[in-house]
Amino acid sequence: MPKRAKCILIVLVLLALVALLPFVVVCLLRPHRTDHATDLFQGVSYVRQARSTPRPLMVHIVEIDLRKQSISFLVTPGDNSQGLEVTARTTSEFLEEYGLQVAINGSFFVPFRAGSFLGDYYPHSGEPVDVTGLSISNGEMYSSYDEWPVICITVNRAEIKRSACPEGTLQALAGSQILVENGESVVEQDAGKPNPRTAVAVDEEGKTLWLIVVDGRQRGYSEGVTLEELAGIAVGFGADRALNLDGGGSSTLVIADGGGPRALNSPIHTRIPTRQRPVANHLGVYVQPIEE
Repeated sequence: MPKRAKCILIVLVLLALVALLPFVVVCLLRPHRTDHATDLFQGVSYVRQARSTPRPLMVHIVEIDLRKQSISFLVTPGDNSQGLEVTARTTSEFLEEYGLQVAINGSFFVPFRAGSFLGDYYPHSGEPVDVTGLSISNGEMYSSYDEWPVICITVNRAEIKRSACPEGTLQALAGSQILVENGESVVEQDAGKPNPRTAVAVDEEGKTLWLIVVDGRQRGYSEGVTLEELAGIAVGFGADRALNLDGGGSSTLVIADGGGPRALNSPIHTRIPTRQRPVANHLGVYVQPIEE
């Protein structure tokens, strides 16, 4: 090969490596594909499972003991200052803004555009959106019930309802469908393609709450689950009822770590692993650190 051609080839290879470097870096920032379990805060534990079947999966479960008097919750407050019900923010921004210790993404919302480029999407942080379904924050309803199932939280109790929340509900947000009832899946077989997913689940007494996030759209790392498989995960952890929340690029689970937010999963927004999507509302947890 002539010397000039070799130089051109080397330059092209170097340019390709430079272009790929950001994607390599973010992939290295993802949680390791290993099992892990730990206590995060008082009454709050975390389990990460690296599964190989039915495809590569990373499953993240936060279990919350609602009997702990120090635990309380917050759904993103309404903000109609720009004409819609709330302004979008990432899950990490929500956790940091309100001084929470744990947070996940919440309900479906409109308007929404995924886009194909880094900045070609809607909403960005601070842009207005409407929540789909019921949403209550600190006892104030800012998005009304429209036949979507909902998780309702009062003091030290959570329940998943097919209809509106009972009087006295402090925090509530809606999902698209109930996945589990009476400890059994109620999802049609093979419903939905494998995707990143977020769900909440409760035990029969409403005293244990599970936050469930499964990563997806990341080939060889975690390729997502169907709704039927998501229901199976919830049942496997002991859920009596489970509710599907917004998924896809919205699926995010974060905790406070050393004063700042840290993602426990690997979100994927605009096809970039670890990038978080701004969403309409979230479910956050206030909880005390583990006593020394």
